[in-house]
Amino acid sequence: MTRDERHVLLLEAVQATGRVRVSDLATSMRVSEMTVRRDLEELEGRGALTRVHGGAISNVSRSFEPGFAARSRQRAEAKQQIGIAASRLVRDGETVIIDAGTTTLQVAQHLGGDLRIRAMALSLFIADALADLPNVTLMIPSAQVHQFERSFVGPTVATVLAQLTFDTAFVTVGGVDAVAGVTEYDFDDAETKKAALRSARRKVVVADSSKLGAVAFVRLCQVGEIDILVTDSAAPPEVIEALRAADVDVILAGEEPSR
Repeated sequence: MTRDERHVLLLEAVQATGRVRVSDLATSMRVSEMTVRRDLEELEGRGALTRVHGGAISNVSRSFEPGFAARSRQRAEAKQQIGIAASRLVRDGETVIIDAGTTTLQVAQHLGGDLRIRAMALSLFIADALADLPNVTLMIPSAQVHQFERSFVGPTVATVLAQLTFDTAFVTVGGVDAVAGVTEYDFDDAETKKAALRSARRKVVVADSSKLGAVAFVRLCQVGEIDILVTDSAAPPEVIEALRAADVDVILAGEEPSR
């Protein structure tokens, strides 16, 4: 088992239970406790968890999200499938906003090279993924760059987006709950996402199944205000049913999406 594979398993374990023990992890992964401690130390350095005596606890809360590097390792396969499914929603000739995030990065990376679109990238990662696509007219806002996340934040983003009208916005979120609505962790990021949603006629949320039923700190909108949710097949059926009852078009990655 490679280090990256261990890190994925460690993050899944700590998020599933909230707390893990070094001895249990060493047994389940068949490695030494020293190896587990080194892995936990590295993951703590990335902001993915907090070490405590004998193990580690989750950092996931309503007001904190692990950093980009840590999130990019989590549920990578599901995010890739979501990105593929969401990218198929883009129509030739559209104007689109692609929000900052690990799942939206997959959307950008899977856009067809023959699509002629105008795209507003809300992070340096997204901009880099789109920069060399021959038929994409790339736009970026004049804004402050969030350290590590490399997302564009600040009041100038909202000002720029308010002057433009887009066909589709692809947005990542911290949680999607039929009652609490669509939520995000960070206030500055939330303001950028709200501006993106207001500027687009079609509002698409891309979120892996761990975000369904979750509630983060800042409310973006009620679920009925989004048009499409693209998630993975592990999504809880009861949450999917509640979202569809609110007139949200839910696409499970792997299904043929509606155009």
